[in-house]
Amino acid sequence: MQEYDVVVIGGGPGGYVAAIRAAQLGMKVACVEKRATLGGTCLNVGCIPSKALLDSSEKFAEAKHKFDSIGIECGSIKLNLAKMLKNKDDIVAGLCQGIEGLFKKNKISHFIGAGSLLDKNIVEISGKKPEKIKAKNILIATGSEVVSLPNIKIDEEVILSSTGALSIPNVPKKMVVIGGGVIGLELGSVWSRLGAEVEVVEYLDHIATGMDSDICKNLQKSLQKQGMKFSLSSKVLSVEKKGKGAVVTMESNVDGKKSEIDCDVVLVSVGRKPYTEGLGLEKLGVKTSDRGQIEINHHFQTNIPNIYAIGDVVKGPMLAHKAEEEGVAAVEIMAGKAGHVNYNAIPGVIYTWPEAASVGKTEDLLKKEGVAYNIGKFPFLANSRARAISDTEGFVKILSCKETDQVLGVHILGPDAGTMIAEAVLAIEYYASSEDIAMTCHAHPTLNEAVKEAALSVLKRPIHI
Repeated sequence: MQEYDVVVIGGGPGGYVAAIRAAQLGMKVACVEKRATLGGTCLNVGCIPSKALLDSSEKFAEAKHKFDSIGIECGSIKLNLAKMLKNKDDIVAGLCQGIEGLFKKNKISHFIGAGSLLDKNIVEISGKKPEKIKAKNILIATGSEVVSLPNIKIDEEVILSSTGALSIPNVPKKMVVIGGGVIGLELGSVWSRLGAEVEVVEYLDHIATGMDSDICKNLQKSLQKQGMKFSLSSKVLSVEKKGKGAVVTMESNVDGKKSEIDCDVVLVSVGRKPYTEGLGLEKLGVKTSDRGQIEINHHFQTNIPNIYAIGDVVKGPMLAHKAEEEGVAAVEIMAGKAGHVNYNAIPGVIYTWPEAASVGKTEDLLKKEGVAYNIGKFPFLANSRARAISDTEGFVKILSCKETDQVLGVHILGPDAGTMIAEAVLAIEYYASSEDIAMTCHAHPTLNEAVKEAALSVLKRPIHI
């Protein structure tokens, strides 16, 4: 039986990054992944393919609706969906191969098959060639899986999960998206741009739960201008297949009124849950919460000290970059180092257009906690670069402590918000004040100047508004 210092179960962002970092620290490492390719949900059927389609569909929409106004006359714009989908698949395949190359470079053993724990030191791999390997430490990084609603069966043809929504062969005339969270908004906007009539049904009275309320309201307005429809405060009662399409029956949470929507496809995007099936956790006595999350201490250890867990299977936001940070910290702790994750400095991004990005605390949360704060806001309409590229929707919002001026939260709605938020994450990581941001020289003309101006606005002295 082969022996390893650490065996990582799961080859997604958390797992493969942890494996690479462990190898860098001099450990003998194995990674067990049931998919034939590495990268997990994120790379294979999540973050990466969806971003490829978001970018392609945004370029299509821009060519169709914006090019003429800036002097680019293309004539009739035609969509080749098959080619667009192939481009998405080619990007995924190339990145998967890249991770395989990194594994070879770092001398990481890669086992294809489902891993399960026979005891605290032995992992059984049930692949084409079943085998057992021994581990000094085990890191569980098996990610999450799609959640559906009661009595709604996903068939990936008419009733879709996020996976099926990445490969619809023809643009549907009408799509209903159940759930106004990140996945629903992103994939809904893809098909809306490509010509589908998209209606989002959300149980709550707002979309983008977890974001600052200013972001939620203004993002909805922006998407509505693009043609998307929203039925908020609505509960989906059933989804029935009808002919080649489906009928969605819903009920208003406000007045109890029932209504039906006929559509071609339904995207069920109501969340995800930890994927721990077949790991053998119960047999070993590994503790889990009532939500199915593996319980860990601040060193990422379960109640069995040499078994660790990270990413979507533990508490916290289900984000690839959060899993990566946890994976690095966990193996550094195994190596006797001081691994640490600052959960207040984990950004969240919705890759619609405009993009929405957030880090730290929202205004709603600060009010709830009774924290005294100052606000600084700056609109992209007053930003030179945004005006130059005709992309002026949105704003930057900075929240700082009223007493110390420490930055508590930053929220951005606008072009490239997902890239711009990095400056804010760094500010929070280093306990910067809004004055620190305001005194930092920003290149001109850039979108990031809006961050500086928002910081100046906290100090009641913005220049360009």
